[in-house]
Amino acid sequence: MNKLNLRAPHLLVLVTLCMLLTVCSCSARSTTITETQKLESLARVWGFLKYYHPTVASGKLNWDQQLIDKLPKIKAAQSKSELSQVYVEWIKELGDVKAARSRKASKSVMEALLGLKKVNTKTFDENFNLSWTNDKTLFTDELIQALDVIEQHRAQDGNHYASINEYGFLDLKNEEPYSELYFKYPDEAYRLLNLFRYWNIIEYYFPYKYRTDQNWNDVLAEMIPRFLQANDLNEYHLAIVELVTKINDSHASISVALAPTVFGHFWLPARFKIIDDKAIITSFYNDSLAAVHDIKIGDVVHRVNGVQVSDIIKSKEKFIPASNQSTLRRDMANAVFNGVTDAVTITFERNGIIAEKQVARYMGRDLKFKADTKTDKWKMLEGNIGYVDMGLINVPDVQTMMQELANCKAIIFDVRNYPNGVMFEVAKYLNPEPRNFAKFTIPDLTYPGKFKWVTGQKAGEKNPNAYKGKIVLLANETTQSHAEFTIMALQTAADATIVGSQTAGADGNVIPFKMVGGHETVFTGIGVFYPDGRETQRIGIVPDIEVKPTIAGVKAGRDEVLEKALEYIKAESTRL
Repeated sequence: MNKLNLRAPHLLVLVTLCMLLTVCSCSARSTTITETQKLESLARVWGFLKYYHPTVASGKLNWDQQLIDKLPKIKAAQSKSELSQVYVEWIKELGDVKAARSRKASKSVMEALLGLKKVNTKTFDENFNLSWTNDKTLFTDELIQALDVIEQHRAQDGNHYASINEYGFLDLKNEEPYSELYFKYPDEAYRLLNLFRYWNIIEYYFPYKYRTDQNWNDVLAEMIPRFLQANDLNEYHLAIVELVTKINDSHASISVALAPTVFGHFWLPARFKIIDDKAIITSFYNDSLAAVHDIKIGDVVHRVNGVQVSDIIKSKEKFIPASNQSTLRRDMANAVFNGVTDAVTITFERNGIIAEKQVARYMGRDLKFKADTKTDKWKMLEGNIGYVDMGLINVPDVQTMMQELANCKAIIFDVRNYPNGVMFEVAKYLNPEPRNFAKFTIPDLTYPGKFKWVTGQKAGEKNPNAYKGKIVLLANETTQSHAEFTIMALQTAADATIVGSQTAGADGNVIPFKMVGGHETVFTGIGVFYPDGRETQRIGIVPDIEVKPTIAGVKAGRDEVLEKALEYIKAESTRL
């Protein structure tokens, strides 16, 4: 056998060549990008241009169609340089951003902002994050520079897609709904358009993005495959609901034809409350139907079709938008007992005996819901204590009500409902002078993703004859939004105490907009804080005295929260 004779120079050349090939190979691998990475970058760039580029912000372009048109090019890109080049060319097509630069915020925009309340020059930047525009692992220097130029010369004189309405709130009315797709399974491009639209609206305009359980930056990487792989309308609609749920906002909702395998259209004729991971029957939608199936208040349901109630909650919580666990359990109303058939088997406990039986379920239209029979807007309780149902009184009632209750040693305001805008009128009788109770954050339309502080919300007026007795506010998980705001206003009273449990944690107004398919969704539109900066979103209004209903209390038909309030008032009266 002949020996291969390699002299030193030849060996050096061979080794060098091998090293170069290895480096080139590694470099090629390092710049290879996945489909999800490409689509995630498209979502970010498309949304950034939508809200930042003056040409796009003008509304002159069909920006949805541009996304659809660019999609094949983005998917075809095989490397960071190819991907970046698609974006660079796209940006060039939009024209010279410096030449198109908008003026500073127009007077009309600033007047709208100032019309809400006093706008502070201090910004709230917890939500702001454009760090992805400098991602050198994905973008070339040329693209990074182009994105930076757009940020510096961004649209600042209004935006076709995000404006301020006559009430001083964010308006997203110019989103094309594509309502013809409501009951149709859309193609891939429109499914992605829906995801990208929603993600970017939350990215730039949801005041509590920084409070979500899952970092919003990570949502695209998870949900892009989910939207791509949704095989039919049901799977697609569930993906939409799961996306909306990820903002952890009790205000959030979405109108879709929910998959019957998860939420069904047949209902048990009874209301219930989740206590200790069991479903306790608390009232009936229809008394006669409940009687026919021998369903009684206080029945404790352990299993539904053989599945533990706690496991049902775990399996469906990703489809229930909620700020906290209290609200999640509140909103399980159509998830625990509902189904696709007209009957369900429950394992329940009554008087210490566990039994199993099959009960009928009904379509909502057949339940003939039992009307609420409460009529007392306010009344006197034993011991010279006034009681006010804040869900029933209206502004014209307040003067008469407070005159009748003026000599009570205490007034209980029940806010376990949705009030009718009476808080400022009531506060006039409780506070001897105006008192700060809230400040807000609102979107800064001149710099999408940033928010401005708004200060100066007060309750009460100069009143030397303000009520001198004790104030007790009742709250629970049904206390949401305006109800939470009402408690914030009324707790400025000198001797106010909150009794109950965690509230819904969704304060402020709601912002509606249309998703692709015409599905309307909403989210909390402004940040609401106490004057000292304490948050209310997700946390809710924290009670001074915590009381939660018990299974025994529900069985006995007791209002344990009201009982505790009365007990507290009696103890305080004795102490004084």
